[in-house]
Amino acid sequence: MSKKHPVVAVTGSSGAGTTTVKRAFEHIFLRDGINSAVIEGDSFHRYDRAQMREEMAKAAEEGRNLSHFGPEANRFDRLEELFKTYGETGGGQKRYYLHSAEEAEFHNKRLDISKKPGEFTPWEDIEEGTDLLFYEGLHGLVVTDDADVAAHVDLGVGVVPNVNLEWIQKIHRDNAERGYSAAATVDTILRRMPDYINHITPQFSRTDINFQRVATVDTSNPFIARDIPTPDESFVVIRFKNPDKFNVNFPNLLAMLDGSFMSRRNTIVVPGGKMGFAMEIILGPIIHQMMESRSA
Repeated sequence: MSKKHPVVAVTGSSGAGTTTVKRAFEHIFLRDGINSAVIEGDSFHRYDRAQMREEMAKAAEEGRNLSHFGPEANRFDRLEELFKTYGETGGGQKRYYLHSAEEAEFHNKRLDISKKPGEFTPWEDIEEGTDLLFYEGLHGLVVTDDADVAAHVDLGVGVVPNVNLEWIQKIHRDNAERGYSAAATVDTILRRMPDYINHITPQFSRTDINFQRVATVDTSNPFIARDIPTPDESFVVIRFKNPDKFNVNFPNLLAMLDGSFMSRRNTIVVPGGKMGFAMEIILGPIIHQMMESRSA
C-alpha cells in the first residue's frame, strides 16, 4: 500500500465489463489531469500465443488443466514485484502482449523491434513521474502460495456479471471475433473452471468495490441464448467492502442515480444503462482523495 505511489487494480474476466470501468477511469484521469502508468494484465502471461498452444496440448496429454486463469500460465511473481516496486518508488517494469497487427506495428516502430501478433514486447521501465499505476486484467488481486499481489493494491475494483451472463457474453464474443463454435467455447469454459473457482472468484472478496451486472431476462440456459442481454435489460449491483474507507455517501448516490435503491447497508443497485455514469461518480471522488493524500 502506498499513499505516494498508489496502485489501482481493476479485475474481471474477459467480457465482464472491464472495458466500461477502464473507460470511466480514463475519463477521470483526463478530467483531473492525472498521469497514469497503464498496465495490461495479458502482459503477465507466461507464454506467448504459440507457446500456450503447445503447453495446452502437452497438459491435455498429461491429463492436466492449463488455462490463462491459473498460476501455471502466468507470472504472478513479476506482477507482485511490479506492484510492490511501484508503491515504494513509482517505478518498475512492464511489457505488452501484442493482440493484433496494429498493436505489433505500433510497438515495433516505437521500440525498433520485430514482433508478431501473439508475442510480447521486451520488458521496459515504466515512464518516470506518473501519479498512479492503473492495472486492468484477470489477476489484480490474486493470492497464491507464492505470490500476494493483493497486498500491494490501494484500490481494488471487481467487475463481474453473474456467471450465466458471463458465459453468454463469452460464447457470443468468441463466435463473432474468433469464429469459434458454441461447443468449442463450452470446452474452454470447462477447461478453465478449476482455475476460475480457485484463482478468479476469490479476488472479488478482496476488492474494495464490486460492480456486478445481473440480467433481468431469462439466462437460465446460457448455451442456447440467441443474444446478449442489453444494459437496459439488467441491473448493476455495486457492493462496497467498507463504505467508511472512502466516505461513501449513499443518499447522494441515490439522488444522482435515478432508479437506484439500496439492497443492503453496503450495496446499491442501479439500472444497467447507468453503469458507466455510476462508476464515474463513485470512483471520481476516491481517485481525487488519493491524489490529495499523495500530495499531503
